[in-house]
Amino acid sequence: MIIALYARSTKDNLPAYVQEIHQLLSAENVELIVFKPFYDYLKQNHAFNLPLDTFTTSEELIAKAYYLISLGGDGTLLETLALVRKSGIPVLGVNTGRLGFLASVNKDDLSKALLLLLKERFTLDKRELIELEGCDGYFSQVNYALNEFTIHKKDSSAMIHIDAYVDTVFLNSYFADGLITSTPTGSTAYSLSCGGPIMVPDSDNFIITPIAPHNLNVRPIVISNKKEIRFKVSGRSDVINISLDSRSAQIPSYSEIRIRKADFRFNLINLEGQHFFETLRNKLLWGLDKRH
Repeated sequence: MIIALYARSTKDNLPAYVQEIHQLLSAENVELIVFKPFYDYLKQNHAFNLPLDTFTTSEELIAKAYYLISLGGDGTLLETLALVRKSGIPVLGVNTGRLGFLASVNKDDLSKALLLLLKERFTLDKRELIELEGCDGYFSQVNYALNEFTIHKKDSSAMIHIDAYVDTVFLNSYFADGLITSTPTGSTAYSLSCGGPIMVPDSDNFIITPIAPHNLNVRPIVISNKKEIRFKVSGRSDVINISLDSRSAQIPSYSEIRIRKADFRFNLINLEGQHFFETLRNKLLWGLDKRH
């Protein structure tokens, strides 16, 4: 078996983590391969000298790996979507960052988590994705997102006008800084910070959340993800910003955009003993009473 490791080249991702993973996997006769830019970073900045195989592209990963470990925060884990794509390779998120809703394994529990993984004591959270249509070429072959699709005004320009349709039925005209369409997975991300509701991962819905709307009575709305959502966007600027998770592009003003549920899912590893509700309580400090 081969397990791959993906991480950003940052000071939080220390070589000690890689050494710990390699040592444990080697004892179980499992090979570790590492994302090459991160491996090169460790060699150049930390005198890292473990002789490990590497991968660079999505094709290399899919051809070799059985599982993928994401070492970092939620942003790092979102980046793995562009690597695993439609392959179905399960991803385990180990949190060396801050909040970590998706990267739910604490770095101090790394060895315990790896043993549970190798013993297959986990379930797969099959997370729904958003797929973008009508913006061909802007996001190459990775025109989908795990958290959200966002329309946003350019820089500090005036607010934008977005007409939204659900299937062929007109929903609303939004005058705002932008608009977020979120999956249940993304309900604890950007949408939440703009007043959107928290959804459990298997809710089969989209959340449409305005960003700083001009009319205060325009609120987030939850709709079925079996619907296609269409947007007509205009504004004073010549271009509008759009993003799929952390990947962004600029499109011409007066563009028409369509989004729908993707025809495949992202497999997030949920280790034995983990539950979404527990993550909510821990990360959002629910039930914390400072009087005790």
